[in-house]
Amino acid sequence: MRKELCVDKLQVKIFESRREMGERAGNEIAACMMELLNKKELINVMFAAAPSQNETLETLCRYPIPWNRVNAFHMDEYAGLDESHPAGFRNFLKRAIFDQYNFHSINLIDGNAADLEAAMRRYDELLEAHPLDICILGIGENGHIAFNDPEVADFNDPVRVKKVELDDKCRMQQVHDGCFHDISEVPTHAVTVTVPALCAAGRMFCSVPAATKAEAVERLIRGPIGESCPATAMRNHEGAYLYLDLDSAKYII
Repeated sequence: MRKELCVDKLQVKIFESRREMGERAGNEIAACMMELLNKKELINVMFAAAPSQNETLETLCRYPIPWNRVNAFHMDEYAGLDESHPAGFRNFLKRAIFDQYNFHSINLIDGNAADLEAAMRRYDELLEAHPLDICILGIGENGHIAFNDPEVADFNDPVRVKKVELDDKCRMQQVHDGCFHDISEVPTHAVTVTVPALCAAGRMFCSVPAATKAEAVERLIRGPIGESCPATAMRNHEGAYLYLDLDSAKYII
């Protein structure tokens, strides 16, 4: 590890490489899960779906976690994207982890529901009934967490789940990530878990590699806490951990 610092309540860890960053994040998530499972029969874990999480999830999957004691949730999904589209977040998580293990339950957001409002209420009720122990997340190029872009983020959101319009920087990130060929292919709306619902998790583990996130990381670390950079909400969280590589941390070291 190159450097470690604390920003308000957020623990920040900077590593020499993306691989080292992901391995440390995965190791510490696994240790936290096992610690919780020594105290509780079931735990509730929310997963982000993005290439930035690849190394973290690969490392986590090496551990003999009793996945049959884990309720899994995913944090956001495009509205109206074909269910079989490889860029769908549910499909990313199925490939990365959900199809590999026998979870106690896997709870997915249905962005194609005929009655989307009803589907969001059901997911909201699931989150209420299963308080999150762990949230595994990243941040966007615009500083978002989940699909809470600056224009729609609300640190006091009264709901746990909502439909949002995606800003152009967020949609272009999906192209940069190789999920779509062109911004015209990226859906304009999505369903997301809200900022306070994400931050209700007992622990937050946030992996952020790559130079494309460096400006957002600088705002997260050095800017004011507020919706203009939604990821700053983690600075108010007692159990939040941010993992960076040298590329994403280049403006703060």
